[in-house]
Amino acid sequence: MNTTIEVPIAEQIPKQLEIHNDIRIDNYFWLNKREDQNVLDYLNAENEFYEQETAHTKDFEVNLFEEMKSRIKEDDSSVPYKYNGYWYVVRYEKGKDYPVYTRKKETLEATEELLFDCNQMAEGYGYFRLVGLSISPDNTMVAFGLDTVGRRQYKLQIKNLITGEVFSDVIENTTGSSTWANDNLTLFYTKKDKQTLRSDKIYKHKIGDSEEKDTLIFTEADDTFGVAVYKSKSRKYIIIACYSTLTNEFHILNADTPDGNFKVFQSRIRGLEYSISHFEDQFYILTNQDNAVNFKLMKTQEAKTDLENWVEVIAHRDTVLLEDIEIFKSYLVISERSNGLNQIRIKRWDNQDDYYLPFDNETYTANTGANVDFDTEILRYSYNSLTNPSSVIDFNMSTKTKEIKKEQEVLDLKFDKNNYTSERIWAIAQDGTKIPMSLVRRKDTKLDGTAPVLQYAYGSYGSTVDPYFSTIRLSLLDRGFIYVIAHVRGSEYLGRHWYENGKLLKKKNTFTDFIDCSKYLIEQNYTSTEHLYAMGGSAGGLLMGVIVNEAPELYNGVIAAVPFVDVVTTMLDDSIPLTTGEYDEWGNPNNSDYYNYIKSYSPYDNIKKQAYPNLLITAGLHDSQVQYWEPAKWIAKLRTYKQDTNKLYLVTNMKAGHGGASGRFEALKEDAQEFAFLLDLEGITS
Repeated sequence: MNTTIEVPIAEQIPKQLEIHNDIRIDNYFWLNKREDQNVLDYLNAENEFYEQETAHTKDFEVNLFEEMKSRIKEDDSSVPYKYNGYWYVVRYEKGKDYPVYTRKKETLEATEELLFDCNQMAEGYGYFRLVGLSISPDNTMVAFGLDTVGRRQYKLQIKNLITGEVFSDVIENTTGSSTWANDNLTLFYTKKDKQTLRSDKIYKHKIGDSEEKDTLIFTEADDTFGVAVYKSKSRKYIIIACYSTLTNEFHILNADTPDGNFKVFQSRIRGLEYSISHFEDQFYILTNQDNAVNFKLMKTQEAKTDLENWVEVIAHRDTVLLEDIEIFKSYLVISERSNGLNQIRIKRWDNQDDYYLPFDNETYTANTGANVDFDTEILRYSYNSLTNPSSVIDFNMSTKTKEIKKEQEVLDLKFDKNNYTSERIWAIAQDGTKIPMSLVRRKDTKLDGTAPVLQYAYGSYGSTVDPYFSTIRLSLLDRGFIYVIAHVRGSEYLGRHWYENGKLLKKKNTFTDFIDCSKYLIEQNYTSTEHLYAMGGSAGGLLMGVIVNEAPELYNGVIAAVPFVDVVTTMLDDSIPLTTGEYDEWGNPNNSDYYNYIKSYSPYDNIKKQAYPNLLITAGLHDSQVQYWEPAKWIAKLRTYKQDTNKLYLVTNMKAGHGGASGRFEALKEDAQEFAFLLDLEGITS
């Protein structure tokens, strides 16, 4: 019996879309009805087609999964950190997908208290995520958020840590995060707009009250802004943060007086970005005030928080991006980025010492970690590189000695980090700009143009993909792949200007940078067009959509994970999540200049009758960030336009959202799926 499944062909139902005297015909607009059975049937048909087409790789996919899983220490635990008298630890148990949260009072020898066993809580759910654990000041209660769908709409609940009872208070449709006032009775939290999922309201909840009795504290009326609420590290202030792509505003309230009124720290001024940290009787402000593109550090008295009172602490520098600060009783720790590399600067408040932590690798990642204790000389930070597993390090800022608290174990007897090499190389973009790439390979991989290369990038929102170690990636490297991170414009790898030159009406720099990096890798004999692969997700999936339209001949295969590919239609629809808050990233297409520019690169609108590379596209049915219908519409249209016999697959996770599967091993199965696709194209089957 012939059980061959035909290529899924979505029905074409023309929908006319008109703005600025421009008409677009969208034949697949109907796919945006999540509950429609015809839509579900189409997504399932694509899934079934993929399963049949890749049946020959299923055993290999299972082997890849087991290989990846075998490198991970299953009974692992985090490095304990101390907060308010308790040591907190997150651990995993052998064979289980989800974390277990525990704590011990005062010493690590004390009896372990179980906070949450997420494995038990996740039973019966296809998706599970616990977030936002917030411990009350007296250590007796914890607030937490639960999502069992994958749409990032969290139920907020409270657990009594003395009795183990979970209170009947259930608050729906929150961000999952919350913060306690110092009275141990009052909880502040953020709710989302039910349709757009924009975080727009701050509420005050009293223990024992129903949600209906909660007090609305703040509403963000500007639909390009979101809000959040948290407590300062000093524990003195409850802080409301209002944020958009280009502008910030904060409101503060003494945490001892939760029924008081919040005070505006500095009212919003379009283009003024700032963040605040409290120390003693002052606030420290990281800001781009007065055209400080790479940011500077200011300070001001608690009672005089307006802009005119800010005094400079660290000046703006053209070549150094000031990314973050961490405040301790005796030290200020500054996270910087210079020439693309992380730097950690440590400065005593009394100015008796000021120095940088030494890092000697050519390309690496170093970040401050969980530093919740204020009165300590210990700075916790993490370090890793493309060839070095991650380490968690406690550094004594006084004695300048360090203790490696944990080094990531790679449970693979064949693994030796000395077998791998990493480097940073630079391509020249079309406009003459030098574009950095971080590269890792086995030392025995030949650079004669025959090696397969997987080139990865994101390139939006100023989000930087630092060169990090991955045990999963070893499954490619050990089979001869070279892995490359292209630090294209749109990130902040080379400072804030790197981001500014890869957004709005300069967005195309992101795409041309990636293509120019690909050409460089081919010209320098790292690979060839027969062996070059590209991968990106979300906004990085947009990047993938553009490069296959503009330079399909460069790539043998491309993976586009939850790709943002229907940019024009999405950015014109302010009823769906994220749209209004992203006008400053992509531009508002209600303005004709932005409309025409976005339309000129939007992958869905620019599909051509041409040959396309082999394509694997993924989606999540409950995705709140890139709606599933974007990749679904994209593949439907691609099927009618492409002039080749290459592979074209859409895989939709029918139980998850933007981040894919929630369990640590379920997520590995998705990685194995993607790697099997790439390796099959290379003819590698074991």
